[in-house]
Amino acid sequence: MLLAPTQPAQRRFDFARRTATPVASGGWVTRDEAIMGTAIHVELWADDRREGEAAAAAVMDEMHRIDRAMSPHKPASELCRINREAAWQAVPLSDEMYVLVERALGFSRFSGGAFDISYAAVGQLYDYRKRVRPGAAELKRACALVGWQHLHLDPRARTLRFGREGMRIDLGGFAKGHAVDRAAALLKRRGITSAMVSAGGDSRVIGSRCGGGLEARPWSVAIRDPRRAGEVAAVLPLEEVSVSTSGDYERYFDDGAERVHHLIDPATGRSPHHVHSVTILADDGLTSEALSKAVFVLGAQRGLALVDSLPSVDAVVVDAHGVLHASGGLLHGLPAACQ
Repeated sequence: MLLAPTQPAQRRFDFARRTATPVASGGWVTRDEAIMGTAIHVELWADDRREGEAAAAAVMDEMHRIDRAMSPHKPASELCRINREAAWQAVPLSDEMYVLVERALGFSRFSGGAFDISYAAVGQLYDYRKRVRPGAAELKRACALVGWQHLHLDPRARTLRFGREGMRIDLGGFAKGHAVDRAAALLKRRGITSAMVSAGGDSRVIGSRCGGGLEARPWSVAIRDPRRAGEVAAVLPLEEVSVSTSGDYERYFDDGAERVHHLIDPATGRSPHHVHSVTILADDGLTSEALSKAVFVLGAQRGLALVDSLPSVDAVVVDAHGVLHASGGLLHGLPAACQ
């Protein structure tokens, strides 16, 4: 959860420009791998280091399992099978995939389509390394294939069928949040009470940062400055919460005065430009990651209104002018000069 409102000092932003690198101590275990096209990091405290190493290895095994099931680039993945077959027939889903698609459709309804896993019909036309973007006619044809309303999920048969030939889905805006949720649950089952797991811009902190005789203190999660490499816009002290950041600096190329980035408005098939980054805090990674994408598309005003309508969810938005905006729950903890 977010830190209790009765401790406002702990919930304040630290508007630092840099954060200190955690100092390793006896019992702390860290592990890093590249999985799902992103950097996976786990850091945990274990009284028995061998058990800690085994727990960190189990996290990486789970990340690989999810990648095998949900990668759009592995032909044998369940996601690829869906994209090959669902336009022609109802495709049976695993229990895990069914829940993910069901949650995705829920976020689509709630956000008015700002979050939509069927954006993939457009998303596949961009290549950020090669600086490729679709032309106007190609984009128009692809946008006609985007629409969560045409994803027909059958709760009885637990199948998915596409309503239009050429539709595709992509869980890139969802799967990493799911992965950190699964990793956190795995660590808790192993008795780990102090840990952080991250997959790119999606993280989960378990408990407080303590161990080895250290005084318990919140984990520090930095919000990157979207335009100043190596610097941060704010630091959040957090305990027992999921946090996801979506930014226009992750995968992009600059085309003249316009930045073409991987966060796509499903309605237009183009990159929104009214914000630079969105950070969401929520009780689970599915919620935080999905809302970080939705709020990015909606923009600061509409996005924060959406967040403020939800319990136990907060947001920080850096707009196109570099101005930082926060949801109501966080503003109550800000120093008066920053409100």
